[in-house]
Amino acid sequence: MHPAIETLMTEHRLIGQVLGSLETFALSLQHGAGADRETVKDYAAFFKNFADTCHHGKEEDQLFPTMTQFGFPREFGPIAVMLSDHVEGRLHVRALAEIGEGQGALSPADRATVISHALAYMPLLRAHILKEDNILYPMAAQAIPDDRMNALSDGFEAFERDVMGAGQHAAFHALAERLVDEYPPDPASMSAGAACAGCAGHM
Repeated sequence: MHPAIETLMTEHRLIGQVLGSLETFALSLQHGAGADRETVKDYAAFFKNFADTCHHGKEEDQLFPTMTQFGFPREFGPIAVMLSDHVEGRLHVRALAEIGEGQGALSPADRATVISHALAYMPLLRAHILKEDNILYPMAAQAIPDDRMNALSDGFEAFERDVMGAGQHAAFHALAERLVDEYPPDPASMSAGAACAGCAGHM
């Protein structure tokens, strides 16, 4: 696979780990465990800034426009499905961010909101990642010539520098590691998510 696609797939692996951690956190809340509002804020910050701005930003700003130049429509088909997933995911992350920005201990209503949005966001993004890894990215790699793929790699580096800013990628890796250490993903759940039947369909 071309380095540009490998970059996106590597980001998927980190996002998947934090999704597993979010699931652990949400299930702990569901079972009555205590929780710090700051933790909700940290999950929202990771998914807003790394999963959406950094990762989805590369797709929406560079990969998808390049794909449209090589025969992939934006209004329907795989790109339209991915964009729809991005929009739906942002609604869940925004809800988590609003709870994270609140004051004081989490209320019962806050806890219910976190649980609801976290447990809806997790399968959405896992299925999204499978569709991209198994369908969209291979299609892109086959259709886009090597010189344009090389340009995408350069564009991704520029995006990290000019949009994200120096050191931000490493900072969100560190945040991810901290969240995963604090709320480790369930290996059984991670395996089930990676193999979920039908997740790669409906493109």
